[in-house]
Amino acid sequence: MLEPIDDLVLVARCLKGDRGAFEPLVARYERVLFSVALRLTGDYEDARDATQDAFVRAYEHLDTFDPTRKFFSWLYRIVVNECLNLRRARRPNGPLVESIETPAGGALEAIAQSETQDRIQAALMRLTQEYREVVVLRHFADLSYEEISEALGVPDKTVKSRLFSARKRLAELLAADQRREK
Repeated sequence: MLEPIDDLVLVARCLKGDRGAFEPLVARYERVLFSVALRLTGDYEDARDATQDAFVRAYEHLDTFDPTRKFFSWLYRIVVNECLNLRRARRPNGPLVESIETPAGGALEAIAQSETQDRIQAALMRLTQEYREVVVLRHFADLSYEEISEALGVPDKTVKSRLFSARKRLAELLAADQRREK
């Protein structure tokens, strides 16, 4: 992550009327927030909508941002809320992503990796929201425990505890799925 001071400077410029100052913030966080939204919603289009709506809401409510906190944490909460709103508005068990990313290499390897990704995504969607958030932020957004703590507004110990429990539950779900397939 880039230094938060850069974010603060850009936010201040936006608040003074420089609309172009928001573009670097979008460019900086769009990919990681889309990844988070994709893992939280399980649907490509929903993730795209949630990410886009989050940036619009952030821009519209930039004056509510507390500069003593990290901009990413504030923006992350907006994305999570957008994901929750989309999931509530749709069926609770909507379709999962067909394929998140196709790896380079042979067709058999691509199929195997795609199936693995699908199993992981399906298992992630069966985790509670609290567990899913910490797994996504740690393993897909590559945030540190401290960054996750700030983004979620919980102590570091809570993040570590949730992550431990989430990993254990995810392993149980994946093992149960594998047993069923045999």
